[in-house]
Amino acid sequence: MEFFKIRRDIPFMRHALAFNVVSLVTFVLAVFFLATKGLNFSIEFTGGTVMEVSYERAAEVDKIRKALDGRGYNDYSVQNFGSSRDVLIRMPLKPGQNSADLSKAVMEGLSADDGTAKLRRVEFVGPQVGRELAENGALALLITSLGIVGYLALRFEWKFGVAAIIANLHDVVIILGFFALFQWEFSLPVLAAVLAVLGYSVNESVVIADRIRENFRKMRKATVTEIIDNAITRTISRTIITHGCTQTMVTSMLVFGGPALHYFALALTIGICFGIYSSVLVMAPLVRWLGIRPDDMIKPPRKEKQEAVV
Repeated sequence: MEFFKIRRDIPFMRHALAFNVVSLVTFVLAVFFLATKGLNFSIEFTGGTVMEVSYERAAEVDKIRKALDGRGYNDYSVQNFGSSRDVLIRMPLKPGQNSADLSKAVMEGLSADDGTAKLRRVEFVGPQVGRELAENGALALLITSLGIVGYLALRFEWKFGVAAIIANLHDVVIILGFFALFQWEFSLPVLAAVLAVLGYSVNESVVIADRIRENFRKMRKATVTEIIDNAITRTISRTIITHGCTQTMVTSMLVFGGPALHYFALALTIGICFGIYSSVLVMAPLVRWLGIRPDDMIKPPRKEKQEAVV
């Protein structure tokens, strides 16, 4: 389905060098912020106290946050858990403070605000668990990247696999750079969003790669630059429809999802915007500079061996 059709190919590759310079600068800045500021990890990674609190009626999450703010707590998270009457509170553990004292002080503040608040359970998440989560997240990222390279190399050609993974890792590093620059909390939902972006971005790369391969068969007399420009131009309508619909849903989570989904939706928004850019203006130029040729995409017919007549 196409909402509009562009008659003349847009010369994207004419400005490929400028686009890649912009990509390199943003990538270097993201790495710089990650190296100097680092990520603001949540308690799942750094360790802290997890409390499950129940109420007799539906818990007012905003009211609970105001009660915690009034007692000077920060860097915490509050969200519904299981039912509307149960909430899960994650609190960072300060030096010289144990989990029992922290949970007691928090419950005093919540009980003063609502006498029906009852503490169901308290758990301490140690930094060792957080280290394991970070290692498992990095391992998942590595396995996903290798899977993407292998898939594109088998379906198309190894040059597409290399170009696509560079473009997609470019998106991941920029998301992490934003979180390091503004010191937004990096939690497990954000890690899930980063992995989702890695898989989501490769979809656009596959569509463009498939159109490039198709053009190599149809446009036999065209140059590689003309073939890539045509492939990108012919997929613009599909790109706008797909990413526009996805971003509409993500924006609704960003606006109406509350604090529990805010950073998850924010990471997806950054990933979607840069995913479009990288698939079109990072992956495609890299494929051209890696030296893609018609012979790479169109395999010559096999010559049948003729048996000698005795």
